Amino acid sequence: MTRVLDEDWWRGAVIYQIYPRSFQDTNNDGIGDLKGIIQRLDYIASLGVDAIWISPFFKSPMKDFGYDVSDYRDIDPIFGSLDDFDEMLTKAHNLGLKIIIDLVLSHSSDQHPWFIKSRTDKHNDRADWYVWADPKIIDGENHPPNNWVSVFGGSAWEYDEKRKQYYLHNFLKEQPDLNFHNKDVQKEMLDICRFWLDRGVDGFRLDVVNFYFHDRELRNNPERTSGASYATQFEADVPYSRQQHIYDKSQPENVEFIEEIRALTDQYEARMLVGEIGDDQPIKRSQEYTCGNKRLHTCYNTHMMSGTHKTLKSNMIIDPVESYLGHTGQSELNFEETGWPSWAFSNHDVVRVASRWFKPYEHDPDFSKMLIALLGCLPGTVFLYQGEELGLPEAQIAFEDLQDPWAKETWPEWQGRDGCRTPMPWSNLSDQNLYAGFSQKQPWLPLAESHLGLNMETQSTTPDSVLNFTRMFLKWRTNQPTLIRGAYKFYDKDREELIVLKRKYNKNETFCTFNISDRNQHYNDLEFKRFEFKISGFNFKE
Repeated sequence: MTRVLDEDWWRGAVIYQIYPRSFQDTNNDGIGDLKGIIQRLDYIASLGVDAIWISPFFKSPMKDFGYDVSDYRDIDPIFGSLDDFDEMLTKAHNLGLKIIIDLVLSHSSDQHPWFIKSRTDKHNDRADWYVWADPKIIDGENHPPNNWVSVFGGSAWEYDEKRKQYYLHNFLKEQPDLNFHNKDVQKEMLDICRFWLDRGVDGFRLDVVNFYFHDRELRNNPERTSGASYATQFEADVPYSRQQHIYDKSQPENVEFIEEIRALTDQYEARMLVGEIGDDQPIKRSQEYTCGNKRLHTCYNTHMMSGTHKTLKSNMIIDPVESYLGHTGQSELNFEETGWPSWAFSNHDVVRVASRWFKPYEHDPDFSKMLIALLGCLPGTVFLYQGEELGLPEAQIAFEDLQDPWAKETWPEWQGRDGCRTPMPWSNLSDQNLYAGFSQKQPWLPLAESHLGLNMETQSTTPDSVLNFTRMFLKWRTNQPTLIRGAYKFYDKDREELIVLKRKYNKNETFCTFNISDRNQHYNDLEFKRFEFKISGFNFKE
């Protein structure tokens, strides 16, 4: 198949996220791999999505399951090889699917050769590649240079006995932050991007893209004031959320470096950049990072993924969209000032939406279908997380089975990220198939009991399943310019349990009404049963 190189293919696209450890295991070590993705590419194409985002597969000690990279130009053996990657890329392109890879540039593993060299002394050729600072001496004892805290809990500074200095880590202590004030670091990161672009990837998902630069003066962050926004998905009293993150990220220099990445990417045809934003003011930051045509193409935000459990209300959808895009009468979404948004309800870091917005750990097919349609009708680009097309709820993980290092900081208030990372259920269990088609060996995380009956094989043969609905809806959406690039307007925004949305492209209009509650609602003399929705031109009962 000849690749169609549409420079704007990403606008309004549906991008399917794969967490490779939990997608498909082919070598029976209990961990998913690239050959597993190859094996399932036909399935992914059958969903009607446009592209795949793959979470990190680079060489790594796996302290944070791949988000701690020790070699940016090679594949970790548990996932396969560069040859496997090339095979996957070729097959995906032949199926009309684009591949976006997850680049973690803000920090590396402490096992990366750069850091091993950097920590040896203050004068080697990698000495300034990471963020080092002298201790603050109080009563003769060493203390961190400032009050910055790690997202995962505790101080963001770790003392190194060999260098007699602290190094910065915004996440785990095994994930030291690179010093982007060093031009050699910037050049190396651009070379890494070039390596993968030359290999043929269609774009990058840039992990924590606003974390690249820190305040040179290492000033203390102020305490969070009443009413200030939270900087993580947790709306809770945890150390990271007690500060306003003024100095540890989102520095002005960050925008300049993003423009360098964009300039490099623009040298290649039809490539795109999506940045993950974690900020006290995520919408403002996203607009800043995507406005014009010299920065990111779009930003991936957590506006609709915060918290661990809450009842879905209309303002949770309407407010982020309107705050980002404002109101427009344009016939096409192509904003130079606000930038192009991306929306997701789930990913590998948050509680699965089927549980977060309804009943914890329970599956409701009507709710899951409604969510798929709602997400697909929002103005912007759509990200769908593996298993969302099956309506998978959050998995319950026993304490002794936890793998996520973050879980150990939040237990028992939150079981960490493992509940959304359990293996995909592909088929029914049997004596010869103990692990639902994911592997022939016990997986790295246990299969969720609540997922077994929702497996892909069963849903494929069930006409009214969430899976078959997703396929039908996404294929229909592909030919709906109103939903892909149309302007939007919300109506009757005071209705907490209804979302009424109009999408318009040129002279065509699509009206979308969603009952987001589990009780009947009336609107314009029409009755909407629990989680029922109506989208003009779409009849999912056919």
